[in-house]
Amino acid sequence: MNVKYITKAAIIAVLYIVLTYVMGLLSFNPLQLRLSEGLTILPLLEPAAIPGLFIGCLFANLQSPFGIIDILGGSLVTLVAAYLTSKAKSFWMGALPPIILNSVFVSIWVSYFTKVPYIVTMGGIALGEGISVVLFGYIIYNIYKNIARIYLK
Repeated sequence: MNVKYITKAAIIAVLYIVLTYVMGLLSFNPLQLRLSEGLTILPLLEPAAIPGLFIGCLFANLQSPFGIIDILGGSLVTLVAAYLTSKAKSFWMGALPPIILNSVFVSIWVSYFTKVPYIVTMGGIALGEGISVVLFGYIIYNIYKNIARIYLK
């Protein structure tokens, strides 16, 4: 790993943390609307996004009301989703891992702690992820692609 890679990972981690904190409690409920999840599309374009997203999620989840399970579990789900996204061949295929993995796995503990039925929690998290990853992620994807083309050669 070189300095440029570590710097990119750190910037992505900080952006994830800040965007999660800005959304406050909306980031930690059965709907989980996290603008920071829009960054999960970046592994399609930037390998440094994989550790950046993992570290960002780990630190962002320190404020989670769901404790250590969300801090570690949510971060590991993000790491796996980021890796799978990096292997995708298109934006739309890259958007699927964070949406599917978060809705299936994060819903387990969110449902348990909030006493909201699993299927409802899963649907809410899938909806929130879909909004964040597809809408916000599409904007981030195009901005990053243009920045990389011009400045990150």
